Amino acid sequence: MLQKTELRQLQAFLRQTFGNDDLRVAIDTKNQEGGAVHLGERQIGLIVVDDEDGDRSFAFEMKIPVGREVLQEYLRRLFENEKLKIVARTKKTDSVELNNGDEHVGIISADDARGSSFTLQMSILDYDLEEM
Repeated sequence: MLQKTELRQLQAFLRQTFGNDDLRVAIDTKNQEGGAVHLGERQIGLIVVDDEDGDRSFAFEMKIPVGREVLQEYLRRLFENEKLKIVARTKKTDSVELNNGDEHVGIISADDARGSSFTLQMSILDYDLEEM
């Protein structure tokens, strides 16, 4: 289960990562072990806790309901951050990277062969939260 301090740290980390102070992390009412990520009143993603191997980490996942041609613009509008950019991956054609300026944020993979919806996946390690 997420601790209150972890909720605050994850919220601060996501706000910094996406450049948007309206992001909020709370306990997920459907899964008490994880967290729900909100932007304003809208839930945009989930955080899952991973305690395997004695190391605590977190996985943020967000469904993106748009096609490839508008993916970058959708994310920029959603987070109100013009620095977000989609970058091709070397040797990979089934996914792209999401960066905030030069900083890597996560990997975006197509949910279907047509590329009509995507999922952003982002790993957050416990030491990522130490400065928060």
